[in-house]
This record gives sequence, structure tokens and C-alpha cells, in this order.
Amino acid sequence: MTTSPEGRAAGRSPEGGTEGSGASPPTVACTNCGRTNRVPAAAEGSPRCGNCRAPLPWIAEAGDADFGEVAEQASLPVLVDLWATWCGPCRMVSPALERVAKDLAGRIKLVKVDIDKSPALARRFEVQAVPTLLILDHGRPVARQTGAAPANALRRWVDESLSASHGPAEPTSRRPR
Repeated sequence: MTTSPEGRAAGRSPEGGTEGSGASPPTVACTNCGRTNRVPAAAEGSPRCGNCRAPLPWIAEAGDADFGEVAEQASLPVLVDLWATWCGPCRMVSPALERVAKDLAGRIKLVKVDIDKSPALARRFEVQAVPTLLILDHGRPVARQTGAAPANALRRWVDESLSASHGPAEPTSRRPR
């Protein structure tokens, strides 16, 4: 799925809601087999290709009305992008965030929030500069970063944030003293 640099409004219905508001879900091509799949903004589990079962990148938009359903109730950790259409760095970081979502398909969900259309969320998360990025784990903020960064730096930040919130992947072994 791609979004337009002019305002990332792809995937929004004319009423300003996201895909969960009755519009057809956006489609994404599977990086494994190339098959096009529909990926709803909110669902149980994580999206997989209907053809080869490979994990698909999960990129959605949310606003004041549906943020809880789309982001806070997600079973995966969520990377929240709080952005604005007038923000140049926001438009520059969007492809990097989408790259991270593709690289971590099946492990994270990217949720984009336009702060001008969602002022309650901007207040709730005390956004003072855009882009502001958050990592939510079961609806709980575990990391925050403000400003644009290249894809490799964003990927490193996401990996470190997820590691810190979940602890080490394997228990540390004890050595005899």
C-alpha cells in the first residue's frame, strides 16, 4: 500500500473516516508472491497473504473516532505516526516508516494520524512538534520520538523500543560463581 505525499489521504473515505467506516479496505501486494490482498484497518491477529500465507505490512489511518479500535486494540505493537499535511519532514519520513512496516510485516502495525483532523489525539499525546512517533504495546505508550529520521535509524529505534518493552528474547543463563 502506498500513500500520497500530498497528504497521505489515500485510504480515507470521503466522510473523513478510515477503512473501518464502510469503505473498501486498501490493498497491498504480497512481497513474497505478488498477490494483491485487502488489509482492513482493524482486525484480529495480523494480516497474511491469502495465497502464500506470508505476513503482510499493516498500514492504516486512524482519527479521534476510531483510534481505540485501530491502534489501541491491536494485537501487535503499533507504530503511531502523528503528522500534518503542511509538514515537509512528515512527508519525507512517510516512505521510511512504510519501509519499516514492510520490513517488520507481521511484527508491527503502522497507524498514521493527521493531527489537524484529530485534535483530541494531538492533545492526548501532547504533540508539540511533528512528526511525533510513538510505539504502543497493547495500547500503552512504551517509546516516543519527535522529528524525521532515515529508515535505518527508525528501524533501529523500533527494534530497541520493542526489545525494551518485551524484555530480552531469551532468558539469560546463569553461570556458576
